[in-house]
Amino acid sequence: MCGIAGSINHKLDIPLLTRVMYHRGPDEQTTFEEASLQLHHHRLAILDINGGRQPMHYGPYTIIFNGEIYNHLDVRRRYSLVCKTSSDTETILLAYEKAGAACLNEFDGMFALAIYDRLKNELFVARDRAGKKPFYYYCKDDKFVFASELNALSSQLTLSVNHRHIQQYIRMGYFYKSSTPYQDVFELPAGSYATISLAKPAVSPEKWWNIHEYYRQPSGDDFQTAFTRVDGMLHEAVKNRVESSDLEVGSFLSGGIDSGIVTAVAKEYNSTLKTFTVSFDGEYDEAPLAKLVADRYQTAHHEIKISFDHLSDDIEKILSNYGEPFFDSSAIPSYYVSQAARKHLTVILNGDGGDEIFAGYRRYVPFAKYDFFRSGAFTRGMAAALFKVLPASNNKKSKYNFLYRLVDLARKNRLNTYLSSTIDSFEGFEKYLVHDDGYLSSVLADFDAMNQSGLTGLQKIMNLDFDNILAGDLLVKMDIATMAHSLEGRSPLLCKALLEYVPGMADGFKIKGTQTKYLLRKLAEKYLPDELINQPKRGFEIPLKKWIDNELKDMIAAYILAPGSFSSQFVQPGFIESIWTRKLKTGDEKRAKMIWTLFALEVWYKKCYLKNG
Repeated sequence: MCGIAGSINHKLDIPLLTRVMYHRGPDEQTTFEEASLQLHHHRLAILDINGGRQPMHYGPYTIIFNGEIYNHLDVRRRYSLVCKTSSDTETILLAYEKAGAACLNEFDGMFALAIYDRLKNELFVARDRAGKKPFYYYCKDDKFVFASELNALSSQLTLSVNHRHIQQYIRMGYFYKSSTPYQDVFELPAGSYATISLAKPAVSPEKWWNIHEYYRQPSGDDFQTAFTRVDGMLHEAVKNRVESSDLEVGSFLSGGIDSGIVTAVAKEYNSTLKTFTVSFDGEYDEAPLAKLVADRYQTAHHEIKISFDHLSDDIEKILSNYGEPFFDSSAIPSYYVSQAARKHLTVILNGDGGDEIFAGYRRYVPFAKYDFFRSGAFTRGMAAALFKVLPASNNKKSKYNFLYRLVDLARKNRLNTYLSSTIDSFEGFEKYLVHDDGYLSSVLADFDAMNQSGLTGLQKIMNLDFDNILAGDLLVKMDIATMAHSLEGRSPLLCKALLEYVPGMADGFKIKGTQTKYLLRKLAEKYLPDELINQPKRGFEIPLKKWIDNELKDMIAAYILAPGSFSSQFVQPGFIESIWTRKLKTGDEKRAKMIWTLFALEVWYKKCYLKNG
């Protein structure tokens, strides 16, 4: 796990770059230069500590690499590679020399990489299937610059705001696919690669992997066969992620079944497994559930008690780490638990991806019964009439909230249906947003293509969530939260085998009746205490409504109510004050989401953009 950066036709400020990205690789920092090219590497040494130094060279090739390839020894055997080290970096380099971009299909892991080919005078860059490891780049006027973090990139360039992408962020709650808050800065999409000529840099990403293709390939397996295969794949994935490290590997426990199963299996391969969870006062505290798993498997358990009394001292730093406006407030407990875990070890397992792969969200239940993306005019009309008389919902965990959102969903159409069923922040308040015409046109085009794909309603929403929310929000959250503390996070549920098998399983193996994540819950019966198995999805959640009205009230008000605030450019006059003072009718949960969206935008603008402007 590392941080990478590089450039073509642009001189990097290496001392500044080192200061900004030091947390991603405190063990070693090295720069390679040749002609117009610079490659910079920050190393967090985990595998082959002595032999895995980068940049690494082989014949006409030079590589810098961020991530881990857990099956790299299998790749060596498959390609008959003769290596001098036990480093997965060398495996990538020699596999690329033998098979080119096709070698990516063999890798099980997480990665963002750049390979310099002297013979072709070009740079090959690529990202893993799910997009666990980031790759941001700037390309303009024959200048190409890339880095693992937006803050690193903005420290090297004078950048301007991309207002259309900010408009998308406010509406959607995350940056869509390749977009970022900056002009001429993009993220290489997950499962993509690009080849950049050093003579005339330009980037045209190509998809080398797409989960959509696996949704279109039904497995045909019966339930027992699927159950057995998933169990075996999970064991192999956890085993590889525990053993592919020269350092100790621990596990996060959120109290849910994803991290619980991962922990249970990991204990088979690490008898002294350390586990970590966060504990705090309030309705969302799952520490007692996490402790049930820890006690059952006798892990060395660490419960991190978080007090939000001093949250105002940390919140700007936590949000600023992302280098972009970041809406997901669960980044806060993720930051704290990563900080605490790093005091004990360097590598941690998590349950990321389980909900998106196995159907863990309550919103998936109605889509398993009916394709709301294709609701007819009559259904929409009836739902719209009912919605007008329903009182707003203030508790997102309640049955009434589920009914309320279901009716809201049924009255929408096309992309609006998806946005309502997921982040649901400014849905219903679009008229208060200031935006360019067609600011969601690219999003709508992608959605309509998915809607015409022939997949079931459940498959569509799961496919969309994997491509958008997992890649644009959840994996970004965990990468920054862990790497801010030089901690490597590993996600067994996003292994190659599961990503290419589970999408093709029958819908009924994922949602059965009103039960989410059905197959994984049946698997949990084998590994976890009964109390956990039927718990609703939570994860590391926080009392956002309470924060806005108490601990962070003064700070948020100072940001979003300031005269001439940046966020006021993107909403109608008076909207921010109306939502803040509750003059605008809405539920408390939705109010909190809208306020937090604008607050995160303001923090980014003042602490990241203006700081480097």
